[in-house]
Amino acid sequence: MELSVLNIKGQDTGRKVVLSDKVFGVEPNDHAIYLDVKQYLADQRQGTAKSKERSEISGSTRKLGRQKGGGGARHGDINSPLLRGGARVFGPKPRDYSFKLNKKVKQLARRSALAYKVQEEALIVVEDFTFEAPRTKSFLEVAGALGVADKKVLVVLPGSDKNVYLSARNLPKAKVVIASDINTYGILDSAVLVVTESALENIEAVLNK
Repeated sequence: MELSVLNIKGQDTGRKVVLSDKVFGVEPNDHAIYLDVKQYLADQRQGTAKSKERSEISGSTRKLGRQKGGGGARHGDINSPLLRGGARVFGPKPRDYSFKLNKKVKQLARRSALAYKVQEEALIVVEDFTFEAPRTKSFLEVAGALGVADKKVLVVLPGSDKNVYLSARNLPKAKVVIASDINTYGILDSAVLVVTESALENIEAVLNK
């Protein structure tokens, strides 16, 4: 499949890029996408939730009432989960939510996500660009020229560009990443994917393996 290369003014440069069928033309695998997104979200969890167990509650261990004949349920000391201020039964403990996912599954998931963007015509290829200084206005002008100013957009660059990154940092609907850092969640979470020519080459080089 071929796509026209635009400049930052939204004009057709007359050049075209041929998208790799191995990366952008695969049959999307929804289960691979599910697993990769699940792993990404699991990695974001801190896993620090903690509630006190019975042995950790500060309180007397004296038995409050006799075992039988009290007319109510039997229970022990004031730290009992049955009483207000007592411990919690089977409460959360600090844990690691991350899990292993095979590299081939992750690559398939990213190819599938990119294939969906191509099918939805939500992939824009632009020539490499940068800004002389970080200015949000400059980024908004580029987004407006490309017709994505009011959409959630993910801009993919070939390498780190501080000026472009800082220009988009204050915009809630815009995110800038480098080609080596793209992930399935980020691709699917954006409405439009704006990729520079060099970044496109980097993506294909990584996902063609």
